[in-house]
Amino acid sequence: MKKLHIYSLLLFLCCSLQVAAQVDWHNPMSGNEPYICGRAWNQEIGKVYNRLPERFKNTVTKSVWNLSHQCGGLSVRFVSNSRNIKVRYGRTFIADYCNMAALDHSGVDLYGKTADGIYHWIGTHMSWKWTNDTVTMEWQRLSPPNYKNRGIEYELYLPPYNGLKYLEVGVDKGSTFEFIGQSIERPIVIYGSSIIQGASPSRPGNMITNMIERDLQYPIINLGFSGSARMEPAIFDALSEINARAYVIDPMPNSFRMERDTIINRAKKGILKLRSKSNAPILMVESHPMPDKVFRADVDAMYRKADKFYHEAYEQLKAEGVKKLFYLSSNEIPFTEDAMIEGSHPNDIGNRAYADAYEKKLREMLPEDKWNKRYPPITQRRDGCYEWMLRHNAVLKLNHTTNPEILMIGNSITHFWGGNPQMGNCNGAKAWKQTFGNRRVTNMGFGWDRIENVFWRIFHGELEGCSPKHICLLIGINNYADKEEDIAQGVVDLAKLIRERQPQAKLHVIKIYPAKNREEKVARINKLIEQKLVCDNMTELVDLSACLTLKDGSGKIDPACFGSDGLHPNEVGYEALGKVLKKHLK
Repeated sequence: MKKLHIYSLLLFLCCSLQVAAQVDWHNPMSGNEPYICGRAWNQEIGKVYNRLPERFKNTVTKSVWNLSHQCGGLSVRFVSNSRNIKVRYGRTFIADYCNMAALDHSGVDLYGKTADGIYHWIGTHMSWKWTNDTVTMEWQRLSPPNYKNRGIEYELYLPPYNGLKYLEVGVDKGSTFEFIGQSIERPIVIYGSSIIQGASPSRPGNMITNMIERDLQYPIINLGFSGSARMEPAIFDALSEINARAYVIDPMPNSFRMERDTIINRAKKGILKLRSKSNAPILMVESHPMPDKVFRADVDAMYRKADKFYHEAYEQLKAEGVKKLFYLSSNEIPFTEDAMIEGSHPNDIGNRAYADAYEKKLREMLPEDKWNKRYPPITQRRDGCYEWMLRHNAVLKLNHTTNPEILMIGNSITHFWGGNPQMGNCNGAKAWKQTFGNRRVTNMGFGWDRIENVFWRIFHGELEGCSPKHICLLIGINNYADKEEDIAQGVVDLAKLIRERQPQAKLHVIKIYPAKNREEKVARINKLIEQKLVCDNMTELVDLSACLTLKDGSGKIDPACFGSDGLHPNEVGYEALGKVLKKHLK
């Protein structure tokens, strides 16, 4: 019997080791720069899960400094084709908040994106283990809607009210895995109270800032500090260091007890500090509505009195000529009586209402990013030879560091020609060299891109940080199933957007190349583009179709210029295209 117990124990240990060996673990702190999204100063902060760099320790309040070690708004992004995902991490303390669920204050939350860029939440179904030292959460037997079995891009939201000693992401052994870092595009920066830090939805994904990040798809920097949003000058000094797309200042749930002059003076001084460093739009937000004001009119009166002082600061700033200043009043936050958990913090319903109010105002603040009605901007991961988001990040970096002379915007036809950044297939390297020589060129072709994907890329910074002399746009063949009128109008709308953002560059709108068995519809689309596009000395329509078609006048593609798919040019085709295009890029 004793031997039987020993054998059973050995069998158990062997099985345990075998199970452990079936998981590959990945650490987001493994790169030269941490793979942490949702924070400024990422490289400076380094390989800890904090939200402020060490140099702020002696300038911000002790409370703000301590709260900056909690992970509100931080996330980790990665790509994997694993059917099982496991996350294990060490908490810095055992939290015990009466007004928050443990899954919110100390849990993590996972979302996945389809190949066409749509977010979906994924539940653990209670597959977890919580101990004093470690939390392990699992997402098992995933059956994602893969495109060509490529796997899924995931976003893992970190605990808003706890710090992390470490974190690892585990996937099935042998599965593909790659972290995706935060892009260098300008973020929306949100400063506020515990409501912004993450109290009190049921889970991190339902925080206000995380919902806004998914809906608008801009990076969000969460600088919410529980009970400590009192508009101190040191906070605005920190905010002013961030090259923001927009600022949101939402301190009143913590500042409402301050005197009138203090509220006005701190708000004005802070806003003026931001404006001295940045031209980004600024949103001032009042305290939330009071859902229980029928029976607690006293509390509502205190909040509204303070909001009145805050609004005075806004009016004074406007009178003093501060531009791009916006205001969100409490009555614009559509709370119902079901929106809060105890009268101070919103639940899931309240967080959604808050996020909707923010998003409506942010869209008003960013009119240059108004979505195209036919082709709303979105990401994609349809092509198996490269990672779309990694290429986006690489393009941003290249355009900010090399100041390219020429930008080549397009889909795989442009992508696979050659040049930098080098990712995926290259079918025309020799022709690329012959065409561009030593000129600084960024290849902004993305395999499988459609018109809507190019809209997303432009809205997310790919035309920033550079002043090119020439921009070439070739897009539309992957929208082939759409109406001809829509495709043509989409190309023209993109051209208008590019001209607005890069007025000094000459824009060369290239007619869609013919493709096998698609020649006639492509020709009709190109005719519509020709009719719609307004050309001048800075915008021209370039027709390169003759480089790729038979000389018999049929309009059919010349197979000698294409690969086997009749869509992507080969070296011969790229050489023919380059010889003509080169004449337009002097």
